[in-house]
Amino acid sequence: MTDKMIIGRYIPGNTIIHRLDSRMKMIYVFLFMILIFFCNTWSSYAFMLLTVLVIMYLAKIRFWFLIKGLTPVMLLFIFTFVMHLIVTKGGPVVLDLKLFTIEQNGIQQGAFIVLRLVLLVMISTIMTLTTSPISLTDAIESMLRPLKKIKFPVHELAMMMSISLRFIPTLMDELDRIIKAQTSRGSDVTAGSIFNRLKAIIPLLIPMFISAFKRADDLAVAMESRGYNASNQRTTYRKLKWKFKDSLALATILIIAIILYLLRN
Repeated sequence: MTDKMIIGRYIPGNTIIHRLDSRMKMIYVFLFMILIFFCNTWSSYAFMLLTVLVIMYLAKIRFWFLIKGLTPVMLLFIFTFVMHLIVTKGGPVVLDLKLFTIEQNGIQQGAFIVLRLVLLVMISTIMTLTTSPISLTDAIESMLRPLKKIKFPVHELAMMMSISLRFIPTLMDELDRIIKAQTSRGSDVTAGSIFNRLKAIIPLLIPMFISAFKRADDLAVAMESRGYNASNQRTTYRKLKWKFKDSLALATILIIAIILYLLRN
């Protein structure tokens, strides 16, 4: 399962989405996420999903590749849907199980929340797949630059967020290696009941934490040996340039908002 984790990974490319300014992509994703929370009908969710699919096509990201990337968080989607089936009431009773009833509003609300989570994960994953960690760091630092006037550590924050995001797939790969090592010793974290699976995860935590601290220490030593100093003025090889195509791409969010407003009503 861990080898399917694609959140935090970057796939080099030369598509129109890859060439867009990283600041524009971050702003676009932020506004898109806000619009997702305004969806309240099947048609509005279908439209937002169609928009994400169009962005995927422009970025040349295969549909099933992205869907497989949702596998690690699939349990969260299922749990959320089941909880809404049990808790949310209203509308005709679809199924009476004596202990609780499943009603129409519960099914609809559960489906809406799951669709919302799927869209949030998909759009954020597309951004990380098409934007390099260095570009993300430069974008965050550029947008937060006004805070430097009040002595806010903008560069340190941007670097920390970029490294944290990049460490997600690294740690997942490390977890996969530890699981395979445990499996070769006769342990199987995928067998048995849910309780047994959770119990089998405990032996993975200690080597996982040790590996994370070791990798963090190795990274710190590597940065220090190369003379990295956050307090020094940093220059960049590639300058961020906001072009007309970035403004045009950002303007599409207004069109999406208008269509979404019409679908809501």
